[in-house]
Amino acid sequence: MSVKYIDSYSVTIQELESVTAKFKFNSMMRAPLHGFAFWFDVEFNGHAISSTNYQSTTSFVDNHQMNGSQRKRRTNPNEALVLSTAPEDPPTHWQQTLIYFYDPIELEQDQLIEGSLIKKKLIEGSVTLSQSKENARFMNSHLEYTSGGRSYVKESVMR
Repeated sequence: MSVKYIDSYSVTIQELESVTAKFKFNSMMRAPLHGFAFWFDVEFNGHAISSTNYQSTTSFVDNHQMNGSQRKRRTNPNEALVLSTAPEDPPTHWQQTLIYFYDPIELEQDQLIEGSLIKKKLIEGSVTLSQSKENARFMNSHLEYTSGGRSYVKESVMR
């Protein structure tokens, strides 16, 4: 489920410093909801770079030497190049963030979660991702949700 779409061509740095989105989804089965996992995907839909445009066959990414064969190139210029931090994709330094609820919420199959009544409990929430002030490569995640008339805040850092 996507929480937020950002157009990389038009977004400003200031807009990326903090991104907030409300969430809603349907449960797939009857089960307790213990929390949320967060990750992000970035699609690069620009023009493909041909291998003849590279000045060198060696580059450095995050102070690690990388030869030309390790770089990911698009074979089809109409296909987006994707950087994903999802659990099923190759690892990145950002990884994923897990935020557990204080108490699990019992869900029924196909139950809508969106600031609606869930077993007589109001569930609503939002998530904010913001750039860390201490390290520009880290993202702070701030989850707010309400359950059973009580408000909760959970925070984590995507490193």
